Amino acid sequence: MADWLEHTVQIEVEVPIEQVWKLWADLEQMPNWMKWIESVEVLKDNPELSQWKLASGGFDFRWKSKITRLVTHQIMQWESVDGLPNRGAIRFYDRGDSSIVKLTVGYAIPGILGKLMDNLFLGRIVESTLQADMNRFQEYALKSVQE
Repeated sequence: MADWLEHTVQIEVEVPIEQVWKLWADLEQMPNWMKWIESVEVLKDNPELSQWKLASGGFDFRWKSKITRLVTHQIMQWESVDGLPNRGAIRFYDRGDSSIVKLTVGYAIPGILGKLMDNLFLGRIVESTLQADMNRFQEYALKSVQE
């Protein structure tokens, strides 16, 4: 039996929604700002599916993810279909010259692992990493519009 943990972080980016969306919609770019994501490969035979690799501190996790909901400039929702159990959504809010980007990530951890580790401690690590990823995305997005 697994326990699900969920985290939400957000940031305002001084970049129009079209550019912010374009960057997130290209899943293979995510390792440029997501610290733990080593690679993302969109499957050529089925672009709704992508193969992910997370690597951190000697851990190596892989999973296949499926886009379950896609509304241009508004939301991209996913869930894993094999490998590391996870799900989430990235939401976009248009503010004219800027955009709010809100990331929610949920993942399953085995019940025994959850009992061995302090979920609050694990949650703080994941949340601070996700917020740092969003800060890196902000820098990446700003740089992309200047080029």
